[in-house]
Amino acid sequence: MSTDIDKIDKIDRRILALLQADGRLSNLKLAEAVHLSPTAVLERVRRLTRDGYILGYEARLDPAKLGAGLMVFVEVLLDRTVQDVMDTFRASVQVRPEILECHLVAGGFDYLLKTRVADMAAYREFIGSVIWTLPGVRETRTYVVMEEVKNTAVIAV
Repeated sequence: MSTDIDKIDKIDRRILALLQADGRLSNLKLAEAVHLSPTAVLERVRRLTRDGYILGYEARLDPAKLGAGLMVFVEVLLDRTVQDVMDTFRASVQVRPEILECHLVAGGFDYLLKTRVADMAAYREFIGSVIWTLPGVRETRTYVVMEEVKNTAVIAV
């Protein structure tokens, strides 16, 4: 069975790995690292971006310094798992900056939210004024993160 990873070569994978490690790597340094000309590397990066392997670039920020030091995961069980309720829930989640990730999951609940707020008082306010007002929410379970052991978005290529 062919996958998208089969459509790129070893050099493309090396470019992706290097850009994951340092998204600010210059085209010249990238070219030196993969032993190609800067023009060839630039074309490869453009193709990888056009084909959707590279989704974008962003800076990693320190949440504690920006008033978002408390990470909380929230399991959400909807009252009904019908398309209109799920669509409305998903749309409502998109506009909340405290909600970093939202995943539809299989199991004993419907969605898993990854949230960040300043502290426990801010979370109590958030759960009451935001989470419980989201469309279709029947039940939630909260998991406060005591220690962030690993946090990465790096994908093995």
